[in-house]
Amino acid sequence: MSSKVAAFMEHVIAKNPGEKEFHQAVQEVVESLMPYLDKHPIYSEHKILERIVEPERLLMFRIPWVDDKGEIQVNRGFRIEMNSAIGPYKGGMRFHPTVNLGILKFLAFEQVFKNALTTLPMGGGKGGSDFDPKGKSDLEVMRFCQALMSELFRHIGPDTDVPAGDIGVGGREIGFMFGQYKKLRNEFTGVLTGKGLKWGGSLIRPEATGYGSVYFAQEMLSTRSETLKDKVCLVSGSGNVSQYTVEKILDFGGKPVTLSDSNGYIYDEAGIDREKLKFVMDLKNVRRGRMKEYSDKYKTAVYTPIDPKMDCNPLWNHKAHCAFPSATQNEINGKDAENLMKNGVYMVSEGSNMPSTPDAVKIYIDKKILYGPGKAANAGGVATSGLEMSQNSLRLSWPREEVDQRLHGIMKAIHSQCVEYGKEGNFVNYVNGANIAGFVKVADSMLAQGVV
Repeated sequence: MSSKVAAFMEHVIAKNPGEKEFHQAVQEVVESLMPYLDKHPIYSEHKILERIVEPERLLMFRIPWVDDKGEIQVNRGFRIEMNSAIGPYKGGMRFHPTVNLGILKFLAFEQVFKNALTTLPMGGGKGGSDFDPKGKSDLEVMRFCQALMSELFRHIGPDTDVPAGDIGVGGREIGFMFGQYKKLRNEFTGVLTGKGLKWGGSLIRPEATGYGSVYFAQEMLSTRSETLKDKVCLVSGSGNVSQYTVEKILDFGGKPVTLSDSNGYIYDEAGIDREKLKFVMDLKNVRRGRMKEYSDKYKTAVYTPIDPKMDCNPLWNHKAHCAFPSATQNEINGKDAENLMKNGVYMVSEGSNMPSTPDAVKIYIDKKILYGPGKAANAGGVATSGLEMSQNSLRLSWPREEVDQRLHGIMKAIHSQCVEYGKEGNFVNYVNGANIAGFVKVADSMLAQGVV
């Protein structure tokens, strides 16, 4: 770490104590940017970096609600409105027991750069709650979502802040939140994305993050005159992102062999085909079951439960060509990255946000593999949210083919920006490329708008 980066991080850590995920996200970006800032001192003179790490607005509020037993529960709600230099705040809502200020600030910070890369006019934000929808009835989820929106509604709007879904927030939760917003504001407007198709949603939105990460992988492989055809692929997670990553890998002729949840993972050497994927979608989206049931049904699969004592994740220790981490942050550590390299993986496309630790990222860069960081590779979700906003503004609904074509074009454009700013001889450093390309768009807009 350079002395300039160390000095900047000392300042950030002092102002944001205990928020390790946020520190990690900021440090990765600052390390990429510092050489660029040295060559373009106007950004330092106007303290752009110091301003961009500070949220424009930070909301934290209590959420009291009543469970099915008639008992009062209290959760904490957040909305981080990070940066609006290029458009209204845009980013998901996460419902998970691990949600805290540091995690949401890291996600909001990443979102600023990710949204800038999409070429669409969207600022960056993120929000959520420590509420756990797992095991709750539909009525409990509804009452919680209504209680949350009873506070959040006064801070969001189609031209101010447009939340979406994230971990724990799918179509059900978006529906309940939208209904309460509509009731409180007495208006039908595109204030949330990820809505149902019958009431303002966009085709391809559930598929977009997974599809986008595979489109980005295909673009990276094309720089070596390769495709995903016949490539063995490791995929983590089993939610929307993972499911549609598997679907698109199959479309391109690849062979996905793993999926996981918080209890463990399955390795299916025969490959997860479309019939097996359909089973997973029913298991997770309808029955809300666990991945162990996959191995009970398909004898070609081996199920391995999570062992918290292990210093690595065995999911990443199988022979493969490509990896698509699509579960959560920091799911690949340095040892996992070493296992990936040892087993022949030379392409990593991140479907989740910051799934690789700094040690893992260093290994990717040192080995010069094809590595698509989350802010670039998983931008397809928010890109399609932006397309949903456009359709809402036009009072139109585009056909599936048009949305998918636009998504594919956006992922190609993101890849081109990463190459433009990240090319180092014959190697493309996609981390530097994504960070610098996103920063320049936001920073130039901040310069133009003055000290605000």
